[in-house]
Amino acid sequence: MPLDPPRPQSPQIARRSFRVVAMGGGTGLSTLLRGLKKYVPSVTGSTPGSCDDIPCLISDLAAVVTVTDDGGSSGRLRKDFNMLPPGDLRNCMVALSEDEYLLAQLFGHRFRSGGELEGHSFGNLFVAALAEMTGDFGHAVKLAAEVLATRGHIYPATVADVRLRARMADGTTVEGETNITASRVPIAELMLDPAIVEPMPETLEAIAKADLITIGPGSLYTSLITNLLVRGIPEALGAAKGTRVYIANLMTQANESLHLTASQHIERIYDHARQPIFDYALVNTAPVSAAIRERYAAEGAEVIDADVERIEALGIRCISGDFAAEGNVLRHAADRVAAKALELALAGRG
Repeated sequence: MPLDPPRPQSPQIARRSFRVVAMGGGTGLSTLLRGLKKYVPSVTGSTPGSCDDIPCLISDLAAVVTVTDDGGSSGRLRKDFNMLPPGDLRNCMVALSEDEYLLAQLFGHRFRSGGELEGHSFGNLFVAALAEMTGDFGHAVKLAAEVLATRGHIYPATVADVRLRARMADGTTVEGETNITASRVPIAELMLDPAIVEPMPETLEAIAKADLITIGPGSLYTSLITNLLVRGIPEALGAAKGTRVYIANLMTQANESLHLTASQHIERIYDHARQPIFDYALVNTAPVSAAIRERYAAEGAEVIDADVERIEALGIRCISGDFAAEGNVLRHAADRVAAKALELALAGRG
């Protein structure tokens, strides 16, 4: 069911309106959002209500974003202002904004001098200012999205002051996301501190109403699994009536998923969610150039083995194809991934 309907939109196409939830963190989530937002009607510009030369298939787009970062500018703001880390949320705001090019430059700008300002990004300070003004981090994120006229909602996975703990394969415990990702010992189990934190009610409502839910791409533990440790989110995903799609990573990470196959990524997710939460898995099977492989090998990363049969043995329909885009780095081809995920939602609706 390829997404290539004619323009202008027919009444039939207009009725194909989906609620979409995208869950994750880091560059993986923001990359996917750039592909999905093209199906969301514009809120500003010369032709508000239109999409980017494709049908406006998405009536509501929500991003559920991890909030456990404790390094860099986000970590400093977290310590100085007793607030949640804004970095991943900021990247999602930029990805969903109308004028992404300008905002990417502005929000990504890091002060090179200025004493305590040095190293902070403008976007992080923008969110910090709103959080201090409102006294409510969740409301601050909502206001920021309104100011930037984003084509979607952005929800922190929780607004509780939460940090990560990991039990490693050697039996030791490591505290904090930065220390966990720096460790070279495999992670056996990821936990939150405090162990029980609540999600935003809007998050559970969005999942319950969604026609399409995507999880990934992103760092296995610190971008994906961390969201599934928030009370109520795994249960909401397990009970969701919408099409649930796992978007597999392209490369392993030396400090989180070294030598794990695509199916083993899913198994680690299921171990923490404690229930099956995927209907489909999108897995890249297109070749990756030798140059890219060599570049990532220097970082201890490798192309993920797309073990399709083992994925389907888990009761998940595997969709393989070319979902990668090569440049200076290897990223998901946002347009192709978004189109394929929406095709699956269309098929699910029948």
